[in-house]
Amino acid sequence: MTLPPKKPRTKPAEERLDDLMNAAEKLFLSKGFVSTTVSEIVLSADVAKGTFYHYFQSKNDIMEALRTRYMDWYLGHIQTALDSQTSACEKLKAWCENSVKYYVEKQNIHDMLFHDEYHGRSNDHETRAVEQIKTILAFGKQNKAWPELPKELMSTMIYHSMHAAVDNLSTSTEYNQHNLGQILYQRFSQLLK
Repeated sequence: MTLPPKKPRTKPAEERLDDLMNAAEKLFLSKGFVSTTVSEIVLSADVAKGTFYHYFQSKNDIMEALRTRYMDWYLGHIQTALDSQTSACEKLKAWCENSVKYYVEKQNIHDMLFHDEYHGRSNDHETRAVEQIKTILAFGKQNKAWPELPKELMSTMIYHSMHAAVDNLSTSTEYNQHNLGQILYQRFSQLLK
């Protein structure tokens, strides 16, 4: 019995990895993390099952990679906005407005990665966002925009306040995605003074 020839490998490794991650993200969004199988991911990505296990040990590992990819995208956009600002107050305002903007832009992906049926115990991704705020607070202290503050506490409060407010966008009668960044900036500015 003659086996049909194997399909030639035509895609670079990075593209196969992207195909796997994109397929997993799409399936996790449509079916949920628990209901999606590795077999479905590789079928959707049009790669061999061995290719999946070359990059990931388990479905949990690809979920973690998706979380990292999301946070790289999210924090990267915010950092770009921060880099163009010169004062601590401008940086805080840019963080407030852009964190809401980019959170809302991919909220369905964020919620699937961090809230829905799969939610790991690791806080590494949240820590990255809090560290970005700590940098703004340190810059503000250095430039005398606000006094010495407990950076860990204030950064955590700012991050979780923004996060909770965005989670409530669909039910809020007080704010919407267009004015929330400005409202957060005003409130956080008062808190920091």
